Amino acid sequence: MAVIGQDISQAKRILDAGELVAIPTETVYGLAGNALNPVAVASIFETKNRPSFDPLIIHVPSLVEAENYVNDIPAALRKLAEHFWPGPLTLLLPRKSNIPDIVTSGLDRVAVRVPDHPLTLELLAQLDFPLAAPSANPFGYISPTSPKHVDAQLGDKISYILDGGKCKVGLESTIVGMEEDEVVVYRLGGLDISEIESIVGKVIVKSHSSSNPQAPGLLESHYAPTKSFLLGNLETLIAEYQDKGIDFAVLSLAQTFPAVPVGNQIALSPQTDLKEAATHLFAAMRTLDESNAVVILAELMPEEGLGKAINDRLRRAATK
Repeated sequence: MAVIGQDISQAKRILDAGELVAIPTETVYGLAGNALNPVAVASIFETKNRPSFDPLIIHVPSLVEAENYVNDIPAALRKLAEHFWPGPLTLLLPRKSNIPDIVTSGLDRVAVRVPDHPLTLELLAQLDFPLAAPSANPFGYISPTSPKHVDAQLGDKISYILDGGKCKVGLESTIVGMEEDEVVVYRLGGLDISEIESIVGKVIVKSHSSSNPQAPGLLESHYAPTKSFLLGNLETLIAEYQDKGIDFAVLSLAQTFPAVPVGNQIALSPQTDLKEAATHLFAAMRTLDESNAVVILAELMPEEGLGKAINDRLRRAATK
């Protein structure tokens, strides 16, 4: 298994050698490699078993550093960066030629962000290159929010996990770009739409699934457990699977069910706090996926605030 520690110099040595390191961010743990080294980037795809048509996000320590890799930052997107970086915001920007095609899947824009985690920011400041870093999990599986999640899934494929504790947001970054003069949200995530609109006004939301996405994380079947994952009315689903005599687990926002064993149900936030629910989502899905249940029954969250982003993940987890 991988070494888990907080030695930034060791992480730097591994990355300088063209190998991979798992890094903490405020959203989820990333599987990081030198974004300017096509071989290192290819090893990210190989390690994750990730389709090459799904582009990657590059991570930099500052807005100033981001300008080394993009041709232009439109005024509206610059405002967002100045307000929300470091943070769970990714900007889709026209790339410079120093960004390899493999990073963007041949597209003319690159996804860039400044992660809000002190260890990773310190690491990035010591590197001579940005880090390409999708979530540190096998492709399509639940994103990791702690070092042990990474180690359980990729510990036999990477040598080092930079231990930054549990992720405080627990949901991937919101991806934003521009089409003509309009600000467009391509992926819902840890930064709420209302916060974005408070800075740049009304935005267009185009978060959707695709087999040839314009931005990272838009494939239809994604964030999926290995067990069958069904969305619907929980009381109806529970009654149905009790009648069938099939072992099941339950994922809810706040409700608990007396007829379901305590170990087979998780309420994401008993206080119905959607930010808390987002923080617990991937860890809860992972726990239930490791249970003895045959199927996981889940419900959608309220379609407001971060509930929209959680529902996006739930719907794609349920896609078969």
